[in-house]
Amino acid sequence: MRANALHDWWIGRGGSAKVYHPLESSFIGYRFGCNLYNFIQRKLPFMHFAYFYFLEFASMHRGAGRIIGSSKFLKVCSEFKPELVVSMHSHLNHGYFDLLRIKISQTLPFAVYCGELADGLGFSRHWVNPSNSLFAGPTEECCLAAQKRGMPIGKCLNAGPLLRKSFYKKAHISRKRVLEKYNLDPTVSTYLLSTGANGVNNHKKVIQSLIESGENCQVIALCGSNVSDFNELERSYSQSIKLKVVPLKTINDSQMADFLKIVDCVFARPGAGSSTEALVSGCPIIFDLSKGIMPQETNNLNYWKKYSERPLFCRKPSSFPKLIKYLTNDNALTLPLEDSPKSFLSALENLAN
Repeated sequence: MRANALHDWWIGRGGSAKVYHPLESSFIGYRFGCNLYNFIQRKLPFMHFAYFYFLEFASMHRGAGRIIGSSKFLKVCSEFKPELVVSMHSHLNHGYFDLLRIKISQTLPFAVYCGELADGLGFSRHWVNPSNSLFAGPTEECCLAAQKRGMPIGKCLNAGPLLRKSFYKKAHISRKRVLEKYNLDPTVSTYLLSTGANGVNNHKKVIQSLIESGENCQVIALCGSNVSDFNELERSYSQSIKLKVVPLKTINDSQMADFLKIVDCVFARPGAGSSTEALVSGCPIIFDLSKGIMPQETNNLNYWKKYSERPLFCRKPSSFPKLIKYLTNDNALTLPLEDSPKSFLSALENLAN
């Protein structure tokens, strides 16, 4: 998400950019590791602690000599001829950069954008490479976490969030207009059930708990790439008179930005992307912690624990109706946005020139 956002912002400023995923696109073993990560995220989030700490200790991508299947990565870079390389992943900041220094150019600048909102058990040491040109993050807490792990202060930038363009629009959003587009009642409490990139969700359990509670509300259920869940929700609740449910497949950034500005609450895992989008939108959030919590998610929860008087954590989907009764303005945090991520873009332009 952040890589695609940077791609669009950079292109919009007249540059050229390419998004590439070396872990998924080169060695089959790395692709297996990514799929394993996705499986754990979908089925057993609490087991991710073992996976996370294995990777922290193994340091599989720490040096150029450890990278397997590097030829395709080098070929892509050689053909594109980048003047600057930016990493959005903690395991791409050492060995892959070293490969480019050896094979492409010793003077090629490297930057890292880390999306973590704060420090925590899941802040990987691999985010930090003091030899890189720049470390940027969305908050001061993120930069301090990098400095604690050895990143020079002079190379750290509190760049603010890096999001898709629609989140930077300042125009007033009409709740009535947005909800009526989906045949929803603007006078009724509306809850947005979010989903991860892998379509992970607890929509059906939350919806059932709302029906059983008799709560007067309506639900927008984002299913993303999870077509089977979308079909099931549409089949089960399209004619429901007890609770109005609108399931949606993958939506664009404009729709997501609009929803977060007008719903009464979003229900989502505490991933960096979902947390940051709720943060900049000032949208109250109930964090879905069912099946346990991933190490990386603790970083974002720590930000809420620091600044929110009453963060809401849901460990069982059946608890959702009870938690919404505690929704107040104290559950919503805000982080002001400029009209673009200009400090980060300006820093990158200085490196590239």
